[in-house]
Amino acid sequence: MNLFGAVVFFTLLITFLVKLVSELMNLKAAAAGLPAEFIGVFDEEAYRKSQDYLHITTRFSLFSAAVDLSVLLLFWFTGGFNLLDQFLRGYGFSSIVNGLLYIGALLLLQSLIDLPFSLYKTFVIEEKFGFNKTTPAVFFSDLLKTLALALLLGTPLLSAVLWFFEVAGSMAWLWAWAGITIVSLLLQYIAPTWIMPLFNKFVPLEEGELKSAIMLYAEKVKFPLTGIYVLDGSKRSARANAFFTGFGKRKRIALFDTLINAHPVHELVAVLAHEIGHFKKKHIIINMILSLGNLGALFFLLSLVMKNRSLFDAFFMKDLSVYGSLIFFMLLYSPVEWILSVAMQALSRKHEFEADAYAVSTFDQGASLADALKKLSRNNLSNLTPHPFYVFLNYSHPPVLQRILRIREHVGCCIAKS
Repeated sequence: MNLFGAVVFFTLLITFLVKLVSELMNLKAAAAGLPAEFIGVFDEEAYRKSQDYLHITTRFSLFSAAVDLSVLLLFWFTGGFNLLDQFLRGYGFSSIVNGLLYIGALLLLQSLIDLPFSLYKTFVIEEKFGFNKTTPAVFFSDLLKTLALALLLGTPLLSAVLWFFEVAGSMAWLWAWAGITIVSLLLQYIAPTWIMPLFNKFVPLEEGELKSAIMLYAEKVKFPLTGIYVLDGSKRSARANAFFTGFGKRKRIALFDTLINAHPVHELVAVLAHEIGHFKKKHIIINMILSLGNLGALFFLLSLVMKNRSLFDAFFMKDLSVYGSLIFFMLLYSPVEWILSVAMQALSRKHEFEADAYAVSTFDQGASLADALKKLSRNNLSNLTPHPFYVFLNYSHPPVLQRILRIREHVGCCIAKS
């Protein structure tokens, strides 16, 4: 095993061990008991149920991660990468077609490994705790639609990337980055109208108290609304959510029907105010710029190790190729990606606090956001006392108790100012 192989191997092991330690620490922290803030929201049965859910999902997560790691290492050290490459080369296709088939085969293999875990989580774990509303027909329909979209959108995009690195020389990374950036921005624009409706129905919110309250708040904060929709989230899950998507005239506010059914109007407007806060604070633009910047850096670094003999030797590959470079570089880049993901999680948590503060300061009943978070925690069986190390590694949102306490601080400040 050369240096490249050692970096990948030990990164995979260390990442898994860190996950194992953080999960065990998280389980131990959960034994602290029900925080006083949630007394009256969680009864004894609901809290016990949330603890059971945490233990079962943690064991499941660790087992699936162990299987993924074992399969990858087995495939790697039995020469699977090279065997697949030599098999496909035997058909005499062009390098780009070989690349599409090679990467497609690896993704298909990963999907087949993940499928039993996805089925078990959906139809056993989520079913046991009352979350799953998905039927087998909907599950497999979603799977086929996702596959069709991957082929329709991913095939030409991947072909372009492979072609750029085949013919564009030292500037290939820049062309590839520019191409994917343009497509990503285009997808952000068309997804609300053409892609998302393939999976869910978006029905305009009917006239009434909720819509009037939303429009009144939006007018107050000078946030133009072009569409408020109810999404049939109950078709798949009992979980509740709300989100914005798209840009300009394609921008949509989507409220899950499960969210509307579980909260009064003032809490729904508070949740919406939080989402508008993300727009007002330019969090979405910041995240997009950082994501595209990371993509550019990734392509540049890829260009530095393109068709590197030592990298291919680490994976027992006989022949050099652009598509092989892409796959092996992603494995080599994984420690950097892991560190970046932790940093992005920290930034995301900061943004959530800022959006909460915006909701409290701009909505007359902003304090009701805390009540909405409590109910969401109960309905989603959230872990109320996660370990700080686990939060540091995995949480895109601050723990709900921290958010509630921070909301109360902002409410106090707003009252003092008034």
